[in-house]
Amino acid sequence: MTQSPLYRERAVKTYDHGNTQSASVPVVLEIPITVYVNDTELATLICSPGGHKELAVGFLLSEGLLQDLTDIKDITFNEQDGLLWVETTEPVPQMENFLRRQIASCCGKGRAALYYINDARKLKPVQSSCVFAAGHLLRLIGLLEEGSATFRKTGGVHSAALGDSQGMLVMHEDIGRHNAVDKVMGHAFLNRLNLADKCLLLSGRISSEILIKAAHNGIPVVVSRSAPTFLAVELADEFNITLVGFARGERLTVYSHMERVSM
Repeated sequence: MTQSPLYRERAVKTYDHGNTQSASVPVVLEIPITVYVNDTELATLICSPGGHKELAVGFLLSEGLLQDLTDIKDITFNEQDGLLWVETTEPVPQMENFLRRQIASCCGKGRAALYYINDARKLKPVQSSCVFAAGHLLRLIGLLEEGSATFRKTGGVHSAALGDSQGMLVMHEDIGRHNAVDKVMGHAFLNRLNLADKCLLLSGRISSEILIKAAHNGIPVVVSRSAPTFLAVELADEFNITLVGFARGERLTVYSHMERVSM
């Protein structure tokens, strides 16, 4: 069997209603990637293999350490040692706000929520007049689900994607919700995609951190199969972002800025 770069087969023994059986099952992989900016160690991201450059760039975008593609002079990745260097054209003044830390696959930023929300207060409302039909958003979520091959195989990853009025543009799966979003954002940044008419598609919960990532990148619509948190809804109101949850089958729920979803 050809194995996916995101998982590996593992011999196991199962127990079901008193019966035991030997089997081989897929188990998701996770690896550490240590990110350096201008030779300064910034953070270690625990993630799924693949999309390392996009992940690092998306992470730096979400942290406000990159503003434009011209800020990047070079990106180098040592796959064997899990080391990634981002060299910028100018010094990054915000670097002193960071402590060396490990960012787990299942969590946010590993720092106080209040500090993170204070970061959010520096953001400006998203400006966009785009409108998506409810049926089209449901079709996009359907495409996200169809493309989530590793999740169907292992049940151990999250999915994120960008969509527009035509269809789905880019998709990533990762063990971390935040990583999947950062990989998508990094792809958009490196390919100079205009996000003012795009929507962010998610398989998992819409937390405040995810909402802030969308605001950082100027995305006007965030859609998930799952639920939002109340803080995410409040921030969506503040940042002029349309937040859609429980998008499944023929149903969805619009929590904020409903004018962008035609029904």
